[in-house]
Amino acid sequence: MKVSIIPEKCIACGLCQTYSSAFDYHDDGIVKFTDSDSLYQIFDKSDAATLLAVKSCPTKALTSE
Repeated sequence: MKVSIIPEKCIACGLCQTYSSAFDYHDDGIVKFTDSDSLYQIFDKSDAATLLAVKSCPTKALTSE
């Protein structure tokens, strides 16, 4: 599954990092991937924690396809 970040939509609520270690934050509080500054990353479809983080984002700053 491809997970994308839309930084302009992020409100730094912290849910994604709460649900998955795949996410971290820049100094300004905007979401990023823990191990990359890329705006998208590929994850295994069975990665339930990351999928939960994406689905829990209240502003849809995280998307999956």
